[in-house]
Amino acid sequence: MEREERSRRNYTTKQILLRLLKYMARHKLLLALSLILTVASNLFNLIGPTLSGYAVNAIEPGVGKVDFEKVIYYCVLMIILYAVSSVMQYILGRVMQRMSMRVSYQLRKDVFEKLVDLPVGFFDKTQTGDIISVINYDVDTISASLSTDLLQVSTSIITVLGSLFAMIAISPPLVLVFCFTIPVSILFTIYKSKTMRPLFRKRSKKLGEMNGFVEEVTSGQKTTKAYHQEQTMIDRFDVKNHEAVEAFFDTEYYGAMMGPTVNFINNISLSLVSVFGALMYLGSRLSLGDLSSFVLYSRKFSGPINEAANIFSELQSCFSASNRVFTLIDSAPEPEDREDAIELSDVRGNVKIDHVRFGYDPDVTIIKDFSLDVKEGSLIAIVGPTGAGKTTIVNLLMRFYDVNDGAIYIDGHDIRDIKRKSLRLSYSMVLQDTWLFYGTIYENIAYGKEGVTKEEVIEAAKAAKIHDFIMSLPKGYDTLLSDNAVNISKGQKQLLTIARAMLLDSKMLILDEATSNVDTQTERLIQDAMYKLMEGKTCFVIAHRLSTIRNADTILVMNGGEVIEQGSHDELMEKNGFYANMYYSQFAAY
Repeated sequence: MEREERSRRNYTTKQILLRLLKYMARHKLLLALSLILTVASNLFNLIGPTLSGYAVNAIEPGVGKVDFEKVIYYCVLMIILYAVSSVMQYILGRVMQRMSMRVSYQLRKDVFEKLVDLPVGFFDKTQTGDIISVINYDVDTISASLSTDLLQVSTSIITVLGSLFAMIAISPPLVLVFCFTIPVSILFTIYKSKTMRPLFRKRSKKLGEMNGFVEEVTSGQKTTKAYHQEQTMIDRFDVKNHEAVEAFFDTEYYGAMMGPTVNFINNISLSLVSVFGALMYLGSRLSLGDLSSFVLYSRKFSGPINEAANIFSELQSCFSASNRVFTLIDSAPEPEDREDAIELSDVRGNVKIDHVRFGYDPDVTIIKDFSLDVKEGSLIAIVGPTGAGKTTIVNLLMRFYDVNDGAIYIDGHDIRDIKRKSLRLSYSMVLQDTWLFYGTIYENIAYGKEGVTKEEVIEAAKAAKIHDFIMSLPKGYDTLLSDNAVNISKGQKQLLTIARAMLLDSKMLILDEATSNVDTQTERLIQDAMYKLMEGKTCFVIAHRLSTIRNADTILVMNGGEVIEQGSHDELMEKNGFYANMYYSQFAAY
């Protein structure tokens, strides 16, 4: 299962860092500038304790003699260096923000391009809210981590190494104090990383589930209210919300333990440095200035380790988010066309389905040994109860899924030997689930055909009996449809999609419950337009209202994935079988 496969895929920290580094490496100038600024700003910052030691050594204890010129010189020099370092860090922060912005842009671009390339089956098995969570929350988490956490980590590494070398140069014996405390800090951090990584993965997963639930409930508000299930939805959301909050709490709770614990360990090291440093000073093995510098360096040495522990939870959140983003990016795309795949041209519309067997799950067969020979220009109606396999036939014709056994031919060519784009452009489709995007009515009708003129769009709208309604709107064809076109009725949406299909000059047509969202009177009005749309084309019509397909050349009656009856309307009515019972049942109430 695709969704289960995605949830099981886990990348190592090294793999994630390398992937993120590749994204950053695309912006070589910004990366080089950030490295230079990071090194330079931290080096200037690291010189300060040494200058402080020189200033202290300019004072002779017990004598009261002070070389004010040296003290003032070193103090002014420290101020200048710290000021320059601060300016560089400010510029560095802006550079990292710009880089993280570009990386997040590229990540979102890669995710969206991957979504376009993914097979239909992926979306059948993955919640929309989960995908939205990846492209929004997870990418934002990565971006925030790159602009802040990564900067802190790189700064900490330079500070720790610079401070260590400086302390070794001042007093190697005192450095031995850290040989005990630092390993303890590192081992504790490694231990916590292993225990916390799963918690962050769980947090991202629960957030995705909650977003998916919210998306589903939001899109089905009318149904929820119609069935008075508001409280049920609230109760279910409370469960999802509680699980998400618990997951967040667990990560924050255990993450909050990191900073104080590591800070306690490092404070022990500072106490030991002060004690042993004082003893060395009293034994004249260390000057007061050097001791002062060593203490300052030890604080710089310990400080980044404390910071690393504090930002550890944020880094884990970044790794978890990266794992979800890269898992989606690495999801298997729709299989590529065969190298010798052909372009389908001069389509006549002869379709042959030869002993096809198919199941979305290999263990559950939906279509069982299905065969059909359709001549060009024929009208084939497919009817049957829910779950009979009608829409599955459409999915196979369009190669949204490939057959498990058997083959489908168009004009004698196995569709697996035809390029998918070429195959799908050979069809016009009007589906039961209307899809209109945020844009003008003109843009929505013209969606499937490049270079279409306004006049062609108007002609298609007239044929679909929607032109008068469009012209009644204040801006006509320039009327902007809101999100999912909620500002027009379902029937009007359906008519717009029919007009969109009428623009395409294709030899084959698929109508999947195409008039399910229009009333009977409107349906009668557009029958002539539908017949005009189907004229001279090979048509596959999935119909619920059997009265609409009485003129079909062949009616296929499906049940349980098999064709149980086949013939014209009159022939099937004469048999007085399954089709006749379906037909009579639709008029029993009238």
